[in-house]
Amino acid sequence: MDTFLHDMHWVLPLRHAWATPIADAFTFLGYTPFFFIFMPLVYWFWDRTIFMRLALVIVITAILNGWLKDLWQDPRPDLIFQLDHERVADSFGRPSGHAQVAWAMWLWLAYEIRRGWAWALAAFIALGVSLSRLYLGVHDVDDVLTGFALGVSGLLILGFLLGHRFDFWRHLPNAVHYLAFAVLFALLWVSWPIAKYPEGTENTLLFFVGAYTGALIDHKLMPHQPARPEWWQMIAFGFPAVLGLFAFRTLVGIAGAQLHLLPTVTSGAQAFLVGAYVTIIIPVIFRMLSIGRKQATSADQGIVEEEPV
Repeated sequence: MDTFLHDMHWVLPLRHAWATPIADAFTFLGYTPFFFIFMPLVYWFWDRTIFMRLALVIVITAILNGWLKDLWQDPRPDLIFQLDHERVADSFGRPSGHAQVAWAMWLWLAYEIRRGWAWALAAFIALGVSLSRLYLGVHDVDDVLTGFALGVSGLLILGFLLGHRFDFWRHLPNAVHYLAFAVLFALLWVSWPIAKYPEGTENTLLFFVGAYTGALIDHKLMPHQPARPEWWQMIAFGFPAVLGLFAFRTLVGIAGAQLHLLPTVTSGAQAFLVGAYVTIIIPVIFRMLSIGRKQATSADQGIVEEEPV
């Protein structure tokens, strides 16, 4: 059993020139650039509330993954097996973050859509992402299975917490929510398993705080779910808006360097402001351009708008 869980020699004969790009494509779905492309499109062109719930699922799952990696400190497979070494060189193996986040994220989206095809597609993508980590040799079977188990079990817990039993939480004053964010930051500092600043994990949370702040303002300016634009408008405006996100993030980094801010402060500001870019800066610009100014109907969206989570 230990050999099955940790020995990666079996993967070498499976590698082929045509298969590696497929594995790279699936594994891309677990890296930050993909989330910076996919998540804004959910907010801008699908549904604001679904975005907030999905963002919460991803953020909590990612925080738990980072905490457990540094707690268990399980080494990754030997370098001779790794095809994606540059992006994982300084992190531990178990649990696989790609697998954990993929199963939580895509199954949650399937739950939001509640269609048979959505469940099948979600399972296909999550399985593809998980297997890609084995193919690329950056995780062993133990890492991936643990990520799968934590992703599914964590999703069930989050589903319970996001259910109607906890509607009272969503109606508490916003100050209470910000206090909860502050407590979570403090807990990360106090409980982090190793003497290492959890910059990536805190930036993930800062992104959510920025997105939450922007969404509160956006709901004040546009209380109802905006109507979905025409498909050509999504392409014509969504593509440059996504490119603008990466440019905006770079400009914030340059500004931080010019102001001689600490790198950790600059990266935190980038995370927070990118979240705000998604939920308030671009939505305001879109409405100035008459994109999404109308209220969505049930026929347009098939959803009922709620306040931000």
